[in-house]
Amino acid sequence: MRKKIREYSHKLNLPVIADRWSILAEQASKDNVPYSEFLFSLLELEIIEKQERTMKTLLKFAKFPYRKTMDDFDFTVQPNIDERRIKELMNLSFLEENENLIFLGPPGIGKTHLAVAIGLEAVSRGLKTYFITLSDMVSQLRKAEQNEKLERKIRSVVKPSVLIIDEIGYLNLDPQSAHYLFQVISRRYERGSIILTSNKGFGEWGEMVGDPIIATAMLDRLLHHSRIFNLKGNSYRLKEKQMKTQKD
Repeated sequence: MRKKIREYSHKLNLPVIADRWSILAEQASKDNVPYSEFLFSLLELEIIEKQERTMKTLLKFAKFPYRKTMDDFDFTVQPNIDERRIKELMNLSFLEENENLIFLGPPGIGKTHLAVAIGLEAVSRGLKTYFITLSDMVSQLRKAEQNEKLERKIRSVVKPSVLIIDEIGYLNLDPQSAHYLFQVISRRYERGSIILTSNKGFGEWGEMVGDPIIATAMLDRLLHHSRIFNLKGNSYRLKEKQMKTQKD
């Protein structure tokens, strides 16, 4: 009987019950635990373990550069942004409307932090999330095209429920790279949200992609359904370095 219970549990994809039911059954018998309570405890353990496995898998897939939550963000150094408006993003309602989130501002002021925090919230709710810098994205797509796998790679990039493209504007794009970015934005348009960070204002995108027409087409799709946040101030990283230097 024990072997059959273990066998059937594995067939039903219940590995925790397969491994632990016997020990819990003995304890339940000693404590005179009702059958319903015993069954519930087994199922609860299975659910908890499954959620943890799913979370680990989603985090591995997301490829976040670090893990920072919204509680870690210092709003006191960003008085120009509405803290309540930012925190409301954590309800993820923008995903239902396929809205894009665009964080603009100079380097080092928390744009990526906010994007990661929202991404982590999405992962905690079981949503497939993918973080990638623009530089890495165009590099991967160029390699895929060389291997005649461009279409497959683009589909894999645009498929997740949440797509975060970081560091747009740090490097000017050649025509092929601009085409890759346009393809990703176009395929997500009204089908899925993009969380985007950039150190360039929209007026600078023409120069960044090397073609004002392509830049206009990108922005037309990005901004049609979007929430835009302009961050200002001095770099956190420079501030921390200066403080460390003063201490030394």
